[in-house]
Amino acid sequence: MSGIGKARITWSSISRSYGIYIALFAMIILSSVINPNFFSAENISNVTRQISVTTILAFGETILIICGLLDLSCGSVLALAGLLSVISYKATGSMAVAFAVAIGVALFCNYLNAMMVALLNAPAFIATLAMQTMARGCALLLTKGQDVYQIGNYTKVGQGSIGFIPIPLLFLVGLFLATWYILNNTRFGRALYAVGGNQEAAKASGINVRGTKVTAFMVNGLFVGIAGVLFMSRVNAGLPNGAINYEFQGLTSSIIGGTSFTGGVGTAGGTVVGSFIVGFLNNILNLANVNSYLQQIVRGAIIALAVIYDIWTKNRRTRSLVRGMAAK
Repeated sequence: MSGIGKARITWSSISRSYGIYIALFAMIILSSVINPNFFSAENISNVTRQISVTTILAFGETILIICGLLDLSCGSVLALAGLLSVISYKATGSMAVAFAVAIGVALFCNYLNAMMVALLNAPAFIATLAMQTMARGCALLLTKGQDVYQIGNYTKVGQGSIGFIPIPLLFLVGLFLATWYILNNTRFGRALYAVGGNQEAAKASGINVRGTKVTAFMVNGLFVGIAGVLFMSRVNAGLPNGAINYEFQGLTSSIIGGTSFTGGVGTAGGTVVGSFIVGFLNNILNLANVNSYLQQIVRGAIIALAVIYDIWTKNRRTRSLVRGMAAK
C-alpha cells in the first residue's frame, strides 16, 4: 500500500475517533481570532452558565435517543418546572423545596410522556410535542403570561460560584458523571442500547422494553427539573416564556456529539463536546453581532447537517459490514 493510501486510512481512523474533538478545538481557535473578548473571564463564565443548562438537557436527550426515543417537550417542561420552583421559593424561602417542586413537576410531565409512549404506543415525537404545548400553556396560564420577579437568594444557584468555578458547572459535571455511569456500568444502560439498537431483539432476549422506556423518561425528567432551577436562577426571574427552542439545542448537542438519531449509539462524553460546540457557536455569533434571524438559519443548517452526517456514517458502516460478509 502506498504512503498516500496509508495516510488516508490513518486520517480516516483519526477523524472517526477524534473528529468532534478536533472540531471543538478548531472552533475555540477560530472564535478567539474572530473576537479577542472570547477568552475574557466574564465571557467564559457567561458561556459556561448558559451551556450548563442546555448540556443537562442534552444528557436527557442522549439517554432517550439511545433508547430510540426523543423529547420535544423539555424546553416547555423546564419553563413550567422552573416557574413553579420560583413561586415555591418565594412562598417558603427554601431552595430544597424549590428543587423538589421543579423535579417533581418535570417527573410528572415525563411520566405522562412515558405512559403515552410505552403503554399507548404513541410515537415519542407526537407524545412529547403534545406535552410541549400543554406545559407551555400551563406556564402561561399560571401567571397570565407575566414574569415573576424579586426572587431574592434564589439566584445564588445559577449566578453564584464556589471559588472561581460557577455553580452550574458543578451540576453539569455531576450529571455528566451520573450519565456516564448509567450508560457504561448499569444493566439499565445496557438495556437502553439494546432497545434502541433493535427493540424486537431486546424483547426476545428478556429485556423489559416498556420498563426501560419509562425509566429513560423519568431520568430525563430528573435532569429537566434540575435544569429548570438553574435556568430561572441564572436569568433572575420566573419566565413562563423562557427556554424556547432549548429542546432543539439539546437534540443538536446530542447528535453532533455522536448520538445516532436512529438509536443504539451515543456517549456522555460526546454529548458534552457537542454541547460546547453548539454553545461556543452561539456565543461567537453573538459576539460578532450576527443578525438573529441569520443565527436561526445557521442553527437549522447545523441540525440538518448533523442528521445527514449521522445517516451517512450509519450507511457507510452498513456497506462495510456487507462487504466484509461478502468477502467471507
